[in-house]
Amino acid sequence: MLASTLCYLQRDGQTLMLHRIKKDKDVHQGKYNGLGGKFHAGETPEDCVIREVKEESGLDIHRPTLRGVMTFPEFKDQEDWLVFLFTACDFSGEMKDCDEGVLCWIDDDKLTDLHLWDGDRYFLEWLKRDKFFSARFYYKEGQLINHDVTFYDFGGMA
Repeated sequence: MLASTLCYLQRDGQTLMLHRIKKDKDVHQGKYNGLGGKFHAGETPEDCVIREVKEESGLDIHRPTLRGVMTFPEFKDQEDWLVFLFTACDFSGEMKDCDEGVLCWIDDDKLTDLHLWDGDRYFLEWLKRDKFFSARFYYKEGQLINHDVTFYDFGGMA
């Protein structure tokens, strides 16, 4: 199972998105996504998301908030993906060019109008809730075929 992070930086009614248009053979080619990537050995999810956001944007995130955990069975090359989903509202530094795509601030009410993975439309909406979630998204040949989710209050299942 491939473990990775995904982070949505938020400010003033906007979210930082990465338009994935620069890398050849990118599974996300042409789509908009948050920032993040694969774990390095020994990293916690927080270590990974802080490092990945810095590498991709030049920004330092402070106190990222873990909002959900998602699995994507056999997402690419028959490999399952495990993704720790974060948001961050506290960050500093100067944004730089990203070698994976173009960074752009998008108005929150326009996010689901972008060219996204179909499953992203669900969890971007779930970020508006004050609940933690655990979800699974099934894709076949790049198309979402099913998903399920459980929401949690801080005291247990909702």
